[in-house]
Amino acid sequence: MARPYDEMTIFGGNSNSALTDDICAYLSLPRGRAQVFKFSNDNSFVRIEESVRDNDVYVVQSFATPVNDSIMEMLIMIDAFRRASAGRITAVIPAKSDQIAARKRRGSKGGRPHGFDAEAYKGRNVVERSFNKAKQWRGLATRYDKLAITYRAADVIFTILTWLRT
Repeated sequence: MARPYDEMTIFGGNSNSALTDDICAYLSLPRGRAQVFKFSNDNSFVRIEESVRDNDVYVVQSFATPVNDSIMEMLIMIDAFRRASAGRITAVIPAKSDQIAARKRRGSKGGRPHGFDAEAYKGRNVVERSFNKAKQWRGLATRYDKLAITYRAADVIFTILTWLRT
């Protein structure tokens, strides 16, 4: 009798399919069968071509240019797996080695969220508190490149995650 989460399936988006193939080859697992494509009006579509019910599903997607398209593609894939009753879904987002090195080199200097006095902000309105919570989110606070598009993409991910938790 099979236990839950016995099966592991690895899927990849369009941003770095070679990395997904290398991971699958290293683990001696076949790559998950799914079609990920865009319509002519730039809407993304995902079609899962195998059963993922109660499987551990790993979605490999790097945030390559254009970042917004990569993020949306990953979120649409996660939604498709969720609707297909996947047991657990894990997003694998590889970081560039220079970003990792910069994070190690800088340590706690720069890029960290500014602390705020929770007691002083207790009486503020809900919107301002939500903005403060979003500004302190680690995905936003550790962005060293500070490009508007990556900052906005991280803000969108935080908003979606917050919305999904409620």
